[in-house]
Amino acid sequence: MLSSRRSNSESFVFTSESVSEGHPDKVCDQISDSIVDLYLGEDPQARVAAETLATTNRIVIAGEVRGPESITPARIEEVARAKVREIGYEQKGFHWKHAKVEVLLHQQSSDIAQGVDAAGSKDEGAGDQGIMFGYATRETDELMPAPLHYSHKILKRLSELRRKDPSLGIQPDAKSQISLRYENGKPVRATSVVVSTQHDEDKSQADIRETVRKVVQDVLPEGWMCPEEEFYVNPTGKFVIGGPDGDCGLTGRKIIVDTYGGAAPHGGGAFSGKDPTKVDRSAAYAARYLAKNVVAAGLAERCTIQLSYAIGISKPLSLYVNLHDTSRIREEQLVPVLWDLVDLSPRGIREHLKLNRPIYARTAAYGHFGRAPEKDGGFSWEKVDLVDDLRSAFAA
Repeated sequence: MLSSRRSNSESFVFTSESVSEGHPDKVCDQISDSIVDLYLGEDPQARVAAETLATTNRIVIAGEVRGPESITPARIEEVARAKVREIGYEQKGFHWKHAKVEVLLHQQSSDIAQGVDAAGSKDEGAGDQGIMFGYATRETDELMPAPLHYSHKILKRLSELRRKDPSLGIQPDAKSQISLRYENGKPVRATSVVVSTQHDEDKSQADIRETVRKVVQDVLPEGWMCPEEEFYVNPTGKFVIGGPDGDCGLTGRKIIVDTYGGAAPHGGGAFSGKDPTKVDRSAAYAARYLAKNVVAAGLAERCTIQLSYAIGISKPLSLYVNLHDTSRIREEQLVPVLWDLVDLSPRGIREHLKLNRPIYARTAAYGHFGRAPEKDGGFSWEKVDLVDDLRSAFAA
């Protein structure tokens, strides 16, 4: 059986990292997903595969689309600049207003389109072959792995702080990493914390360290703070040049940050920049949806689900479940129940989770999972509306 971590009876240290919305790769993810939202906002059936590269005052957007002709390169450029401005980049080496933006999007391949589109008696097929994973665990209220949960939370809090108080001198680019000690399969404390954050030239290492310390202490549960000698802030000693000016960014390079922080497998593809006909995205959301509902229903403490697809084929090729020896039921009992509860074809997933909406730019920083469902349909895959059906299926 697939196991993403050691058994619950062992003690160990596990580490996950996160990156902020100002990290160069995340800048690119957010631009790409803002383009997805632009297209879906005007045509829910639009097709988008948008990849972004960002470097010193340069943004390049390439890929394939099929959608309204009213969406021009000028509008796409405007969306990209607006996102960079929202993130907070007004620096000499990367500025929302002064960066050169190149749009190289072209029409989707007709060969791909004929495999994906529904026609006659043929249902809509998957946009590509691939495997997708979903995971849930009782380690946190959000049913997410604790190291990733707290890594995200530290950076979100730091971002809120820099926007609220610019005098702190915190800039958009940041990374975090937490190592947690597990006892009998449960997280009990941090053994080390690493935070690197871009800052103004005139801010000292001591200033930044104390700002970050307050954030970390506020985020971690009481008694979880790591030893002082294992608390690392800007370990190189200086982080003034950051963002795409310091490191070239690309869409889809932070897939473990996007999912489960390494606590569970990740399939072959990234999410950002892809419309929901791409099962890299939609089926990964569906797998999380199923895994989260299994755990929320009390059927297991942990659950990993794998789905697989072939390009142009509507039905999934496989559905695999691993309950990690944390359940009173067997995986083979659960599989047919999940098949019955949700249509896992590409069309079925999109309709069940209502994915053909402009809800994706918000997913592109601080993880696609572990977020609260929103009134406009954002993060619909985080709902736990299958709990009653699952409990009924396995009632004593």
